[in-house]
Amino acid sequence: MTTIDVSTDRQTPGTSIAESVRDYYGKILASSADLKTSACCTDVAPAPHIAAALAEVHDEVMERFYGCGSPIPPALKGATVLDLGCGSGRDVYVLSQLVGPTGRVIGVDMTEEQLAVARRHQDWHAERFGYANTDFRHGYIEDLTTAGIPDASVDVVVSNCVVNLSPDKPRVLSEIFRVLKPGGELHFSDIFTDRRLPAALLDDPVLVGECLAGALYTEDFRRILDRAGCPDARTVTTSPVTISDPDIERKIGFATFTSRTVRAFKLPLEDRCEDYGQAAVYRGTVAEHPHAFDLDDHHRFPTGKPVLVCGNTADMLAATRYADHFTVTGDKDRHFGLFPCAPADTAAAPDTGTPSGCC
Repeated sequence: MTTIDVSTDRQTPGTSIAESVRDYYGKILASSADLKTSACCTDVAPAPHIAAALAEVHDEVMERFYGCGSPIPPALKGATVLDLGCGSGRDVYVLSQLVGPTGRVIGVDMTEEQLAVARRHQDWHAERFGYANTDFRHGYIEDLTTAGIPDASVDVVVSNCVVNLSPDKPRVLSEIFRVLKPGGELHFSDIFTDRRLPAALLDDPVLVGECLAGALYTEDFRRILDRAGCPDARTVTTSPVTISDPDIERKIGFATFTSRTVRAFKLPLEDRCEDYGQAAVYRGTVAEHPHAFDLDDHHRFPTGKPVLVCGNTADMLAATRYADHFTVTGDKDRHFGLFPCAPADTAAAPDTGTPSGCC
């Protein structure tokens, strides 16, 4: 295992955050076993269909994977999916199986060592799957033109514990919504914190590489996403982050960190949950979810049961690729005031008791 004296190791003057991240993931970490916290890994068991897809991924790709969740939404057949910070390509090869031969998966990463791992196993996976639909590109998530991603060209954007590594998160989210098609979905897992962290922590390459120093303060994330054009994001899952290294705990243990999976749509949504008397019925037609569909951590749709929804939720179900799986009744001709939604403590909602959107 690679060891680092986290109490003394520092970036040299002039070393950028991007260079620090490249070094940490390309040279310092030999495998996910070298990580010092649970931030860049997950111990949550994947869904059965994801587990089956993971079993078909090459061992080296799996060993060099670093992520904090499972940012893979359902209903992906035939979709064009963009994986930001794809690393060794684990999620790309899982997605390759889920989108099928008529779909396409593009992985973007700035770390050449990680991309080399992903690329050298493309033929192996194509032979195993019976088709080739993956494309790995070197580029920066703050400027996806560097990877040749045009406007409104992607159905789904995913990322796994990557946005926190960026020094310019507003630009990342702006780029995501630029490349998404109307009705497209951002579905990502990342590290969030309950406060703004001292800027000096970004000088520590270990804290940056362990996905802690750049963790998104929940309220700032909500504000950034709103400015990017999405006033209502939804938290899907939340789990605590464990810091087992005593030196890291000493430096940053004053803050509380969580790993969250969040989804957001490129839709003209409102900034509050408004009631238009609408209802949605899930048809049970998503293969991996025959009995119920979970939009987020507090919106579950049992198959065949009408569920009252706010206007934003109605649009998320009726104006996206999920439309084939739902019957949404009612329109927005008549307004009944705020929708009585009880938000969870999520990445996109303030902790003041006043909800912003349905999450």
